[in-house]
Amino acid sequence: MESARSLFDLSDRRVLITGASRGIGLCLARGFAAAGAQVAMAARSAETLREEAAAIRGEGGWATAVPGDLSTGDGCTGVVEDAVTALGGGLDVVLHNAGGPIVDEDGVLLMRTVLGASDTEWAGVLDVNLMATVWLLRAARPFLSVSPDPSVTVMSSVAGLVGIGGMEPYGAAKAAQVSLVRSLGTAWARQGIRVNALCPGWVRTEMTSSAHEDESTSEAVLSHVPQRRWAEPGELVGPAIFLSSPAASFMTGQTLVVDGGLVAHPLIG
Repeated sequence: MESARSLFDLSDRRVLITGASRGIGLCLARGFAAAGAQVAMAARSAETLREEAAAIRGEGGWATAVPGDLSTGDGCTGVVEDAVTALGGGLDVVLHNAGGPIVDEDGVLLMRTVLGASDTEWAGVLDVNLMATVWLLRAARPFLSVSPDPSVTVMSSVAGLVGIGGMEPYGAAKAAQVSLVRSLGTAWARQGIRVNALCPGWVRTEMTSSAHEDESTSEAVLSHVPQRRWAEPGELVGPAIFLSSPAASFMTGQTLVVDGGLVAHPLIG
């Protein structure tokens, strides 16, 4: 029987983390590097990404920046190829965190209903969430297939599991992500590639600042969260490491929910 420490050991695991320049993605990059992984950090903001990768290296971790735009198939392919090169020719773990709802020019969440969202906004949300996942994993598949212990974790959302009024485009895209994870978890199991989804609830990030910084909005949000608080980005690190580690070796096609109880009891008053 393996020791508890070895079950969560990511030493020398070659990991691509998308959306890694800030918020949840940056916490994931720091956490995986601290767990011994070699981390390729992807995001559009090249300068910030390089600074954060350098900070991780300064703390003794292994991290490199692979800037790129995941809103197109070619962009996703480029990010995967650059990551594989930076990681020495292979890829063991894909942690796809990039994506999100409709936001303003500062990256802050905007509520959009099925009636209020334009076709362009719908297409944008579907591309950065669902299609980016398809493009990225399509490009990563050949490298994962020759890894000794490959795994994929897709960062979805509780918005894909429960109804949240005003977030219909995002919820639909995230529900499609969860469905894709189930299908790929089944289809790729014979090749030893595990595919799972991690679904956070309401997390305190820059993107959700319009909600958590407004007292009345925050109170309304937390009225549906039994733990009555916002999650901090770092609280997603442990679950993500679990899904990518030997501890989750018999887990695929599944959805791990980290939401303070929202999905379990969404109507609590």
